[in-house]
Amino acid sequence: MVKRVAFTLIELVFAIVIIAIAVLSLPMINQVVAKNTDQGILQEAIFAAATEINEARTAYWDENSIDPNASRARVIDTGACDNNASSPRFRLMLGHIAQSYHRRCVDNNNTPISNASSNDNVEALDDKEHDTQELFINADATSAGYKDTYTTVLKVSQNVVFGGNSDPSIKKIDVNVSTSDGKLICNLKTYSANIGEVDYYKKEY
Repeated sequence: MVKRVAFTLIELVFAIVIIAIAVLSLPMINQVVAKNTDQGILQEAIFAAATEINEARTAYWDENSIDPNASRARVIDTGACDNNASSPRFRLMLGHIAQSYHRRCVDNNNTPISNASSNDNVEALDDKEHDTQELFINADATSAGYKDTYTTVLKVSQNVVFGGNSDPSIKKIDVNVSTSDGKLICNLKTYSANIGEVDYYKKEY
């Protein structure tokens, strides 16, 4: 008798079924991977936009809000400061505390709101505004593993409308992240108020 070794029909059927399942699953796996990549890029874009907004919020509200005597941000007079106070040092807005070292308006009753980079020594909110620029440091997106080049635009707008009224003491910050073909990925916005800073009561070193 001659001993022969071969696959049975059932084994061949199982092998064909397994190969068919693997072949049919490859497109679905590729779609899932591509979707996860897109979601990861979206998350990175949101994080990058949030970073830009947080960095802008660290700047002074206005270039002219700096008190040269105290080196602290004060409130710009947008029409709500109390100009009848006995001393300019205590000019206040509604909600301010009439005590030393608290928030107060700048001494000059006619201090204008500056929307230009006129003072290089003061990093104001408007200085953070920029047109289209690269989102990532590496300009070659493909070498970094990204499918496209992404850009951001940061805009600062004043006289924001609340309840139908324009408020000159509020600035809105918008950050847009887009692809190279102009497709908007995400838009984040926040607001910055003209509230000044609290000074130190006592400094110890």
